[in-house]
Amino acid sequence: MEQGALLTGLPAAFFYLFSVIAVASAFMVIAARNPVHSVLYLILTFFNAAALFLLTGAEFLAMILLIVYVGAVAVLFLFVVMMLDIDFSELKSGVLQYAPIGALVGLVLLAELGIVLGGSVFGPETAGNIVQPIPPLAVRENTAALGDVLYTDYVFFFQLAGLVLLVAMIGAIVLTLHHRSGLKRQSIPQQVARTPETAIEVVSVESGKGI
Repeated sequence: MEQGALLTGLPAAFFYLFSVIAVASAFMVIAARNPVHSVLYLILTFFNAAALFLLTGAEFLAMILLIVYVGAVAVLFLFVVMMLDIDFSELKSGVLQYAPIGALVGLVLLAELGIVLGGSVFGPETAGNIVQPIPPLAVRENTAALGDVLYTDYVFFFQLAGLVLLVAMIGAIVLTLHHRSGLKRQSIPQQVARTPETAIEVVSVESGKGI
């Protein structure tokens, strides 16, 4: 009896542990003064979120979260922050002008969390009316079931999300690409259009004199 209670209590204990660490590290992402520390806290948040996915049986989402976000996005953020010469005084001077927008976003997120947490109270039958019910593990694995739903019913939204990410990547490149004057750059059309007359310059040097 005691062993059964211990086994049922361990998942709940791990859930609260990972949840507290994830919330605390997420708060430190916005509270840390050093941007490098913020990125490191962000990586810690991703790890704890992946652990929560594992507790719920969504191992595929946990691995994707670690491989995509921790392995690529967060490390890229860290490298960018380390390479940028950030003026912290200028960065802090414009914080107040974003306070109303930040407060509005915070209120929206708080309302959404209240709806999610209180959904079982206001509508207990909501959990039983899932559009895509999760099949039993003996019938189909979690990864295969997620792939079926993602690439059949939600394939349009999946492709739309890819286009949004592509536009965001192109926009980031355009905003950060600055052409500096006085630098020599390669021009492929000029190189292809060169002729022997323009490519070679014959210089007649007198005897005993150098160039």
